Amino acid sequence: MTYYIAKTLDDVSFADAVDRVRQALAAHGFGVLTEIDVKATLRKKLDVEFRPYLILGACNPPLAYRALSAEDKIGTMLPCNVIVQEPRPGTIEVAAIDPVASMMAVDNPALKPLAETVREKLRAVIDAL
Repeated sequence: MTYYIAKTLDDVSFADAVDRVRQALAAHGFGVLTEIDVKATLRKKLDVEFRPYLILGACNPPLAYRALSAEDKIGTMLPCNVIVQEPRPGTIEVAAIDPVASMMAVDNPALKPLAETVREKLRAVIDAL
């Protein structure tokens, strides 16, 4: 089992890919709570160059509420991270965490159907790109 859902996009700029991801997330009930520009952070903290790489922390509030109600420490695994990166010039990859894989570490059967629902929503986001 892989721990992510991914898709490669060609003929789109990094900025356009990020916009598409945000729109697809919103269309499937997710908001972006956090944004980490890895390239800028590594430049600032380590004075190194890195490829364009953005981590978006996505949250579907009703599903997050249900998960937090079922397992009070599940916040350690939230929000759902979605990355946009340019591994090679002109090639953009978008990947989202597979919540079913990450929830396997939590021994709470109430989370399984929630994780499956979130996985299907994130798969629909990736498929829509």
